[in-house]
Amino acid sequence: MNSMNNKIDYIVGEILERINQCKDEDTILVEASGRHVHLSKKDVETLFGEGYELTKKRDLSQPGQYLCEEKVMVIGPRGVLQAVSVLGPARAETQVELSKSDAVSVGINAPVRMSGDIKNSGSCIIATQKAAIKLEEGVIAAMRHIHITPEDAEKFNVANGEIVGIELQGERGLIFNKVAVRVSPKFNTAIHLDYDEANACGFTNGIRAKIIK
Repeated sequence: MNSMNNKIDYIVGEILERINQCKDEDTILVEASGRHVHLSKKDVETLFGEGYELTKKRDLSQPGQYLCEEKVMVIGPRGVLQAVSVLGPARAETQVELSKSDAVSVGINAPVRMSGDIKNSGSCIIATQKAAIKLEEGVIAAMRHIHITPEDAEKFNVANGEIVGIELQGERGLIFNKVAVRVSPKFNTAIHLDYDEANACGFTNGIRAKIIK
């Protein structure tokens, strides 16, 4: 009897594993991104000192991107966000990415934009213990988006710049509309949400979503 039960358990396990594999093939991993700052080389040196180089703490999921040891303060008219993460490497222009909740809490207008689209966006002060800079524009709430390889873009039948929906499962499963598709061979395939969106859908590590055309 024990031998028969073991065989049944094995068969059930194999079936469930294959079902899960099929589900994974139809879905994309979801990642949540907290508030962070991308600094230009000039602003790195202003805030931390001439010739200063950012210190890598750990790699992020997208190739070449990493979390830095350095932290900054983001200051708005109504408050301060302490210990905001800096991401590397240095960029051509400084950009601050906040959730809408973050922005409201410190009185900053952060329009929903794609990364890099900072013209006429929000303003703030970025400070360290050594120095501060006034950022006239560059504060945004990142538009939810999908980083996707060309191979996966073909598999999921999506194109660069396309706007799609995504459906997440789980205890607070929901559908997000207006999700931008970004295709590049330099990407790893993943959906990026900010913490407001992650909290709304009951985000947990490993959660996946299905693209809705």
